[in-house]
Order: sequence, then structure tokens, then C-alpha cells
Amino acid sequence: MTTLKYIWTAALLLTFASCGASNDNNPLPGEGGGEGGGTTPAPRKQNIFYADPTIFLDNGTYYLSGTAQGGQPSQGFTALQSDNLQEWTSGTEGDIYRLILSPSAGATWGTTGFWAPQWFKDGGTYYFLYTANEKVAIARADAVTGLFTQKEARPIDASVGNIDPFLFKDDDGTYYLYHVRFTNGNVLWTARFDPQTGALDAATLTQCLELTEPWERMGNYDPAAKVMEGPTVVKWDGVYYLFYSANHYKDPDYAVGYATATSPLGPWTKYEGNPILRRDIVSEEGAGHGDVFQAKDGEYYYVYHVWTDGNPDRRQVRIVPLVRQMGADGIYKISVDADRIITPYMLY
Repeated sequence: MTTLKYIWTAALLLTFASCGASNDNNPLPGEGGGEGGGTTPAPRKQNIFYADPTIFLDNGTYYLSGTAQGGQPSQGFTALQSDNLQEWTSGTEGDIYRLILSPSAGATWGTTGFWAPQWFKDGGTYYFLYTANEKVAIARADAVTGLFTQKEARPIDASVGNIDPFLFKDDDGTYYLYHVRFTNGNVLWTARFDPQTGALDAATLTQCLELTEPWERMGNYDPAAKVMEGPTVVKWDGVYYLFYSANHYKDPDYAVGYATATSPLGPWTKYEGNPILRRDIVSEEGAGHGDVFQAKDGEYYYVYHVWTDGNPDRRQVRIVPLVRQMGADGIYKISVDADRIITPYMLY
């Protein structure tokens, strides 16, 4: 592990030195000149390159992961941590990104296509759900930063292509695994799930939504694409909210909407004001595929990715507050506060 760690870190440093990403060497507030005219070396800032990002709050610290971009290893997942959502570090001396799951470091499913992760904590066990080889898998660890492994390196369901997992625990203790299945395109499904055994209850498999709205198929990239993905589910005041992305991620009008239901299995009703996040709202192309999380102050945010300089294959992270307004029907109308978008950066 030590050898792997330093080889991997050195490779990342070389990548960042040559990639041309923006660095800001100005001191942060409270840093700079010392006595006698000396200066304290200021930490460098680096844009955070993840697609399909997720943020998890645990014991007062935020953790960020996603699909590796910008020179990171293509096999596995890394993570950053923060106290304030703006400034992020690996949390370990000498690392840029912290490696938390890798087939070269422990038994895990997959050899390629490590996409769209999610942390989940139950009791003292941390779970890490992810996609590899176009199948969803689940690993576990005793710490939020891993290393996450499996007793047996296998997917949850090998019967059909499936990606983008999101594990939701209802008030009665029942778990539901929301995910994308390759059935007539990328389609959102859910089923009851046992995280202890890693087994999906196939008898409860239920399709959540299908493409029905013009904004879900803009066709700037591929008119034939049928894509709904990136599910996140929250429950507020007895109502279930299913956030999802539509259009291909290479479409500049990739966007986010949501639907509501009174049961975790649906039926789901799409919000008439969708999409709530798109380039015409947040002023950046390819905005979507993220996660809802609650911050330390109780406010809800959506973390998502955007294109970098018009390049859909080099995506970076943004964070935006959610605005909830209760309607007369007892259902929140949700929008984003585009005036308070956070552009997080990594200190190294």
C-alpha cells in the first residue's frame, strides 16, 4: 500500500503540473508575510475534477467523491474532505486525492468504468455504492475514508446493465436501491434491498419514470439518446422527492428535475416547473448528475458537475443551495439559488 500510495501521488502531481488547470498562489486570508520580511508559502488551489459528484457529512466533516477526472486513476475512487464546502484537502499528508477504493488495493468488483458513487452509513458500518463494468456494486469499511472492500468481488445484479446507485432507507427501516437499468435506454428503477447480504429483491423491481417531457431529450448531442440517470431520493414531511438528470452528459443542456410520490415505489409525479438546474439557470454547460445533501447549518444543497472549458469529458464540481417553498398541496416547489453557487477548490 505504501508503494502504491506514493507512486500514485507522484503521478497526480506530475499531471497537475502539466494539465494547465488554474492555480492561485495568492495567500488565503490570514496568511502571507512573516516577521523580518519573510513569507509563508501559500497553499496552491486546484479546481476539483469529479463527474457525478456526491457529498457526505459525517461527524462534522464533509466528504466528496465522484467519477475520476483530470488525471486521476481510472480504476477506483478517491475522496476529499472539508469543513466549509469551499476549501477541500485529502486530509492526509502528502496526498492530493485520497484513494478509498481500488481493485489494486483490496477485493472489489470491476476493472473499468468506475462511476457515480454514494456513501451510506448504517450503525458503525460505512457502505460505498458504485458502478463498474456497467454493473452496480457495494463495498464496506469501518471508516468513511475506506479502504472499501467486498468479501466477494461481485456486482449486486448481473442480469442486465445497471449503473448510478442510490441507497435510501425509509422510516420503517426498509432499504430501496434506486438505479439506472438499460431497458429501452437509461431508465430509472428501484427495488427493495438488503445491504447486509447485498441482495436485490427482484420481485419488487419497479420502474420509476420514463421520458415524457421536451427538456428531457434536447438532442443537441444525440437525438436518439434516451437518458435518465443520477437518481437521489429524499423524504420531506412524508413526501418522497426523486431528483434525476436527463439528456446525455455530452449535451450542453444536460439538466436536473425532480418528481414526487407518497410511496418509495411510486407512482411518481414530475414537477411542472422542471428542469430546476440547466445551463440557462446556472450559466455553465452540461450541468447535472449530482446529489442532495444537508449541510451543517441545516440547509439543503445540490452538488453537481459542469463542463470544463466546453469539454464534457473534463468535468468539475459545483455546489448550489436548494430553495424549498411549501405549496398548498403539501409538496415543496424546489428551485436552486443560482446567486450563491459555490465553486469548490482543492488546497495542496
